[in-house]
Amino acid sequence: MDEGGGGVNRGAGRFAWACLAAGSTVSLGAVPVWRAPAELPFGNLAVLELREEDPKQPPLPRPGEEKLGPLYLRGVEALPDGRGWKITVQALAPGVAVIPAMELGDGRRTPELRVKVGRQVPFGAPWMGVGGGHEDELPEIPFPFAWASVLLLPFLLLAFGLVRRWRRNSSKRVQKKAQRAFARAWPPPSKEREALDAAHAAGRAWLAAAVGDEARSWGPKEFRAQALDPWATWAESLDAARFGRTSPAFPPLLDLKRSLGGQP
Repeated sequence: MDEGGGGVNRGAGRFAWACLAAGSTVSLGAVPVWRAPAELPFGNLAVLELREEDPKQPPLPRPGEEKLGPLYLRGVEALPDGRGWKITVQALAPGVAVIPAMELGDGRRTPELRVKVGRQVPFGAPWMGVGGGHEDELPEIPFPFAWASVLLLPFLLLAFGLVRRWRRNSSKRVQKKAQRAFARAWPPPSKEREALDAAHAAGRAWLAAAVGDEARSWGPKEFRAQALDPWATWAESLDAARFGRTSPAFPPLLDLKRSLGGQP
């Protein structure tokens, strides 16, 4: 009987150890679960959850890592139900972030997590110059029309000043042009009618540019009334030349120029 009782006890002990081993295998086979968004924003903070879904398992210990793969750990706080942890991370490298499996210290092991990190950031964000590579999609940079218009302001002022000066000196340019044309026609190279008419037309054009259009119809009397005696002689000499007379003689070009205030 004693030997039979001892066999029964040994069989019961082996069965108890088998049950304990099976229970510990179930306990060690429980895997926590990651909860993560489909894509993490580049440079900004994001939240991951590490949760124990099996209510029979004890709460998860706090992760003690400073980095989760390429993600920087910025904060850890317990979930409201105490079944896991809310982990705040920051991604500073675009692409696919791989968080390797971690030992939690009580026999449980987290699964590997792969999450995509975007390659686009808002224009002007502090992370705009970080990264690089053939797959980067650069943000569209709008043309700064406001700043461009401010930079164009000095050139616009310069152009306005040049146009104003050009318009203010237009009468002087016309007068200089008329003076050069008269100098080529005076004194007439001959007493032919064509040469006399050319000298008369050039003189009247110069008078109109220097004095006014009313000078086109002035005669010797009007010229003397305006203290333009050389031009009075000019008109009389042309009339005399048309009739073949030589008196009065053609006045010198220098006297005509001085009477209009021109430099010799």
